[in-house]
Amino acid sequence: MNITVVGDKPIPAKEQMAYWDYVEKKMKAENRKLESLVLEVDADDPDYVKLHYFVKPVPFERIRRITGYLVGTVERFNDAKRAEVMDRVKHTV
Repeated sequence: MNITVVGDKPIPAKEQMAYWDYVEKKMKAENRKLESLVLEVDADDPDYVKLHYFVKPVPFERIRRITGYLVGTVERFNDAKRAEVMDRVKHTV
């Protein structure tokens, strides 16, 4: 957990945890993981806090069309479908 407070007014640890829990709950609903949180205290209104949060990047999986199916890998194919993948002709220019 990485929380940074920016501004003149300090924020108590209990309040920081409440902000962390709020954002973490929001990220869990989107299947994302919270990495760090920046709490920016407004200079004009110290009771107002801006939340800047950073999430861990989602790994990208390449999707291809193989023998009519959109798949990332062929690990779930049965033996016949794997043989079809091995026998296919790759067209190159």
